Amino acid sequence: MKSVLSAIATLHFACSLQSQNPIVPPGVYMADPAAHAWVDGRLYLYCSVDEDTGYYCSHRYHVLSTADLVDWQLHENTFASRGEGDGVGYNDALLFAPDCQVKGDTFYLYYCQPDQHSEGVAVATSPSGPFHSASGIHLKGYNQIDPCLFVDDDGQAYYTWGQFTAKMARMQPGMRNLDTTSVRDSILTEEEHFFHEGGHIVRRNGIYYFIYAHTGRAGMPTCIGYATSRSPMGPYRYGGVIIDNDHCDPGNWNNHGSIAEFNGRWYVFYHRATHNSKMMRKACLEPISFNADGSIDEVEMTSQGAGPPLEAIRTIPAEIACLLHGHVRITAFGPGNEGLSGIRSGDRAAYKYVDFGKGVDSVMVRVKPGPGGGTVRMTADTPWGRHIATAEFPAQETRE
Repeated sequence: MKSVLSAIATLHFACSLQSQNPIVPPGVYMADPAAHAWVDGRLYLYCSVDEDTGYYCSHRYHVLSTADLVDWQLHENTFASRGEGDGVGYNDALLFAPDCQVKGDTFYLYYCQPDQHSEGVAVATSPSGPFHSASGIHLKGYNQIDPCLFVDDDGQAYYTWGQFTAKMARMQPGMRNLDTTSVRDSILTEEEHFFHEGGHIVRRNGIYYFIYAHTGRAGMPTCIGYATSRSPMGPYRYGGVIIDNDHCDPGNWNNHGSIAEFNGRWYVFYHRATHNSKMMRKACLEPISFNADGSIDEVEMTSQGAGPPLEAIRTIPAEIACLLHGHVRITAFGPGNEGLSGIRSGDRAAYKYVDFGKGVDSVMVRVKPGPGGGTVRMTADTPWGRHIATAEFPAQETRE
């Protein structure tokens, strides 16, 4: 039996499972995942790094890689704009969402910074860096963020970027400069496509998919949306929403991601906020499917990610909750130590999906109640579903 498991408590579970969301380690916050499968058989995610609840991103990038979507390797400090490994000699600005492409034996990292500094490119001989020899990219006056570099089957590279309207241009053969005569604005727009930022382009079966942060729900860009075309530079027809990260955190505001095929299956990569903030985001993934007409069905956030449902007989870490209702949030209590905190009466945390197998007759929860004690009430199927267990905890006592 598979079910949604939800709980009401200040939970802090102890161990981790192999395959689950988020895919980054506890205490590491990586957002804006740009996914690419390279010829070495591994999948790579190029991400920005959050370090504080007061501002987006940081002065460095990390990369995640995997051969099986189960075991992930963290490649730290692959590029920096300040401090150790500083690769941007012309400023010390923050590094926002990156992308990467390969040509020959060289990997090109496309980085961006606040608008007055805009975008640039660095190179490496390894997909995980370190990247070096950075230089700025002239954007013909459209100094905005979020680069994507797409290479078509004929070898022509296209560069897209921008906020509120998507800009695009052909790339020169050296992969460092735009053909400025080809720059076009409004490839996508907020009015027609709900485009906010965060473009990413792939091609499948002759259809070009433009993936982006979608602002059509609740006035916030919490969705990953898509548009399709038969030409890389459009026109693009609005397709819909692939995933919505609303309710991943009470302070959540945005989403940013990509789609990629890996080992014969397609996935959407996105992030979720933590710490009751717009920041401190963590990369996640979900399987997606295409219909016969090329459209993509919307999928939900899960705790299991690319793997099967979580086994009820194993410890489920509290911090992999995929839905939060109320004041509860995922919080770091120390290096590599996360859990749920700030819970008030009636708050809920949900875990999708949990396999109860032939049945479970007891549950163990590790909690640290507040001064007045507390109750953990577990339900199945929905956060307001059928009651399956209750545990009461006295005040100010850590209990199992």
